[in-house]
Amino acid sequence: MSSTFPVPTMPAPPVSVVGLGQLGGSLAAALAAAGRAVSGWDVDPAARATAEAHGVQVTQELTGVVVLAVPLAEMATALDGLRVDPGATVTDLGSVKVPVLAELGPPLGDRFVGGHPMCGTERSGHTAVDPELFAGARWALCLEPDTDLRRWLRVAEIALAVGAEVVPVTATEHDDAVAAISAVPHLVAAALAAAAGQAGPLALSLAAGSFRDGTRVIASDPAFVTALVAGNAGPTTAALDRVRAQLARPWAELVADGHAVRAATPGRRPVRVPLDRSALLSLGRSGGAVTRRLAAFVEGWIPDTA
Repeated sequence: MSSTFPVPTMPAPPVSVVGLGQLGGSLAAALAAAGRAVSGWDVDPAARATAEAHGVQVTQELTGVVVLAVPLAEMATALDGLRVDPGATVTDLGSVKVPVLAELGPPLGDRFVGGHPMCGTERSGHTAVDPELFAGARWALCLEPDTDLRRWLRVAEIALAVGAEVVPVTATEHDDAVAAISAVPHLVAAALAAAAGQAGPLALSLAAGSFRDGTRVIASDPAFVTALVAGNAGPTTAALDRVRAQLARPWAELVADGHAVRAATPGRRPVRVPLDRSALLSLGRSGGAVTRRLAAFVEGWIPDTA
């Protein structure tokens, strides 16, 4: 779908969220607060009760845009036993995209649009629901050669409605990037924590801000972290090799280069991009994001390093 064509603006469809833990419950609550028609389902009665308290209709009948907010291992069976409108668009919030696309793409065809909001905390479950969780977050949204652009835009509009910025990517590009900035940090955090544990109780008693910040993410559910790194093993291994190579450099050079990357604060240059697959992917590859949907364009920004 490389050609540009008008995509009419239509009434926002309802949203159905399957899995009402931290991500799914927060999304449903945020949409309800924004006035969107949103329903949800979870096998956990406590999660359902929390969602209802946030104004979410609990039902097993799913329509509009169906969001799968379940662990990676449950993606293939998440809709079993639920009544799904055969015309519904289906998206997911999984942290790995190539395996999910391979699993859900064949049965769902162009009804599926892979997604991954880059947010969340080390907490999990319905007790960690936060309607503000997505505000200012990047939301990677997969745009493959056979993606239906109209359905992609419907999912993009959901992300924008809860305050996120949409980054158009392919599944492969997503997994390569996320290995470097999410999977490897989880592994490095685990290594730091384990090494500090080996250093003994004195070291742990002296641990302060740098140790806390460097190890925060490994307080996450170990099953989640294992699924994150194992489900994206190839790109994660390559990214981890790059970290090992960096650690072998002279320390002064490594510290200076790392500081330069972390301290850089590029500006933003506003752009308007046509509803064209190549143009949208170019925006994402440049490090930019979509912030607003117009009739035949999207508005967004790209980094301005000048």
